[in-house]
Amino acid sequence: QVHLVESGGGLVQAGGSLRLSCAASGRTFSDYAMGWFRQAPGKEREFVASISRSGGFIYYADSVKGRFTISRDNAKNTVYLQMNSLKVPDTGVYYCVTDSSRLRVTTPDYWGQGTQVTVSS
Repeated sequence: QVHLVESGGGLVQAGGSLRLSCAASGRTFSDYAMGWFRQAPGKEREFVASISRSGGFIYYADSVKGRFTISRDNAKNTVYLQMNSLKVPDTGVYYCVTDSSRLRVTTPDYWGQGTQVTVSS
């Protein structure tokens, strides 16, 4: 069973930065793509970013391009999301996700418990 545990959320002022981490266990981490989704209050969950198993292919939602950076450390079984220039609309619960893909997470099979990110104006 795949287990994903996020950390690093919190309260930050607009323009600030946060770094989320996700520790994965339960299967060979380096064999699969990893990603992040988020859910804002009153809205559906949406894709944020995805990284291939080797880190060579990276995808971002248009709303976060140029501000967020996804990365992974296969030796530590951990994926990261560096979030800079945060905006109030970035507020929400951020989920670490994965599926059976090696290139890009499209339909997550596994979700972490989520970590709250709140951006104040």
